[in-house]
Parts: sequence; C-alpha cells; structure tokens
Amino acid sequence: MQRILVLGGTGFIGRHFCAKAAQLECRLTLITRHAESAKAVQMLPWVDVLEADVHDEAGLTALAPDHDCVVNLVAILHGTQADFDHAHVSLAGKIARACKAAGVPRVVHVSALGAGAGAASMYQRSKAQGEAALAAGGLELAILRPSVVFGEGDQFLNLFAKLQAVFPVMPLAGANTRFQPVWVEDVAQALVELVRRQAAGAFARGAASVFEACGPDVYTLRELVQLAGTLSGHRRPVMPLPAALGRLQAQMMEWLPGKTLMSRDNLDSMAVDNVASPGHAGLRELGIRASGLATIAPTYLRPAIDDVGSARRRSVGRF
Repeated sequence: MQRILVLGGTGFIGRHFCAKAAQLECRLTLITRHAESAKAVQMLPWVDVLEADVHDEAGLTALAPDHDCVVNLVAILHGTQADFDHAHVSLAGKIARACKAAGVPRVVHVSALGAGAGAASMYQRSKAQGEAALAAGGLELAILRPSVVFGEGDQFLNLFAKLQAVFPVMPLAGANTRFQPVWVEDVAQALVELVRRQAAGAFARGAASVFEACGPDVYTLRELVQLAGTLSGHRRPVMPLPAALGRLQAQMMEWLPGKTLMSRDNLDSMAVDNVASPGHAGLRELGIRASGLATIAPTYLRPAIDDVGSARRRSVGRF
C-alpha cells in the first residue's frame, strides 16, 4: 500500500484532496501543527494525523522515511517577502533535502498559475522559486499550477458575496483582469491523478512535469464579482478603480485588523491575466473534464438567497 506524506492537508485544497485520496487505496500521514485544525479529515480511515512543524527540517526528515511520496499543499496568499520566502521557497528546499535523505523518490507540489521568475508579484515569484528548489533535488516532481480556486467554503466568491451584503457599491481594482477559475474538486482530482501516475512511472526522475489547472471559462474580475452578488442576492454596482486609487485601497486593507482581504501584492499579480497558457498541459491531459463556475457556484451561493427569503418570510409572519 502506498504511503503519502501530506503537508498543508488542513487547507481548502488539502481537505478535498484527503477525501479523494480514498481512490488511491493508500495511507496518508497528514502533518499539522495543531491536530484540532485537522478535524475535517481526521475521521477518514486512511488518514493519520501527526502534530509537527513542517518547517522543522530535522523533524520533517525524521518523518519522511517509509513514505513513497510527499504532497505539498502549503501556501500563503498575503505577507511580506520574508513570509513568502519562508512558506514557498525555504520549505521547498527542506522538502527536497528531507526526501533525498530519506530516499523518498516522488513529490507532488501545488504551485500557482502565473508562477515565474519575472512575475510582477512576490507571491508568483516565490512560487517559481519554490518549484526550482524542488526541481534541484533530483526528484520525480509533478507540479500543479491552479488558477484561482472556487468551491463551497472558498475565500473567493464567498468573499465577494459577503462584501456586497455590506456595501452599497463595490469599488474594484483590477476589474478587467481575466481569470479562469477552477473548481476545488477538479484540483483535488488532478492531485490524485498526479500521485497515481507518478506511482505508475509516468514521469521522469530529475525533471519537473508541470500541469495547469484551469476551468473551462474565462471571466473578468468585474464579472466574477457581479456573479457572486447575483447568486447571493446582494448584487451591487461595480465601480472600477484607477491603478493609483486601487493601490491606495489595497494598502489601507493591509492595515485593517484581522485577516487580510486584499494586498498590494494581489494587485501586482493582476497585472497579467490569470488564464491558461496556450499549448500547455492541463486538466484534460490528466483525464479531467473541468466543471464550469456557472454550474457549480449556484450550489453553494444560491442557498444564501433562500436563507434570506426564509428569514424575511418568518419576520413577516410575526406581525
């Protein structure tokens, strides 16, 4: 039975991958700093949860033996250059060294669409550096580069829906940037396919096999915001912001207490459309027919409309 070491398995993509890993007839060892954060997957009979710090190289090296593959899903969306280096670059190097020391031959790694040394954002540049750090380890490396990921519980369409429930107008930077959103279930299935094909010897050792994960449809950011508003019953007028004003807005949002919703680095990443590269291997090459956002989004955003309607009916019934 194949044993897979999973890093970042408690996150949005990670939870879906862990559930789909049943197809592999394997055992997953999921590393998390706090077991409490793994509640969504720890009851799966093929998942073993261990409390450890993935950034502790000695600990990672000690845990790697007896595993056939490492799946790395660790990522952050916001932070400083040092934060991105820590999460995306330094960790990748630690994984490569741990795998070499333990004799683990295969790594499946989630990167990002648009990753490149010359990318405009720290996020995308650090993702490219992480890919390079793993590739330098001489591993059998499979890389998945998703576009923006949507699905129930996402921090994407749900965020736009929540904001429109509060604000009468949606000021929006990067309104014309184009995206090709991909369903989280398709991303998770792609990871399963990469693990399966690696185990079957489909990829060469010492070279990275790169696949992009994009949905079938392209939307501007304005269209995505409008769709989220319509489905949640709170559609507001979108007010596109000029670059300078959008940057000021992002900077102010960085200063707000709590979880960062938008940053200047996010705006930098929107300098280039986030869509599939012509002729690049993608989900189709992994045998996956990508599901469209217009089909999936109503299944988790539309109930918000029903809830609002039900609440209103209950309120009317009290008078």
